[in-house]
Amino acid sequence: MRTFTSVEAIEAAVGEELGTTDWVQITQDRVDRFAELTGDHQWIHVDVERATASSFGGTIAHGYLTLSMLPAFSTQLYTIEAGSARLNYGLEKARFPAPVKVGAKIRATPRIKEVRPVPAGTKVVVAWTVEAEGVERPVCVAESITLVLP
Repeated sequence: MRTFTSVEAIEAAVGEELGTTDWVQITQDRVDRFAELTGDHQWIHVDVERATASSFGGTIAHGYLTLSMLPAFSTQLYTIEAGSARLNYGLEKARFPAPVKVGAKIRATPRIKEVRPVPAGTKVVVAWTVEAEGVERPVCVAESITLVLP
């Protein structure tokens, strides 16, 4: 676990990978609960019988489910304690190059990409790569942005 207590410490880590998280299994229950929370009940996620007959051979996780796991993944590897508050500012370049089949295990690797001052404080951009066990391409790549308030 890495703790950043100043913007300068984050700046010094630009370009560094911060480690790789533990594997997390994506279960049908997790996918179904995400569908309930978001109202996204597309059959490829929740209809096991129909999805099994598709080219995917089974249900797949919502891309946004994978993306929503980034905050939990970050707590395994780093924390930012700089400034008076840290706000989720948004995302850049979120993509889902490969599907996550239900039953797969995924893990993530973050890298500090950029630190830049803005009128409200400092933006910290972290580039994420999420992989699934045994899958050649990443299942998610995204840049999360945290606004560190003075």
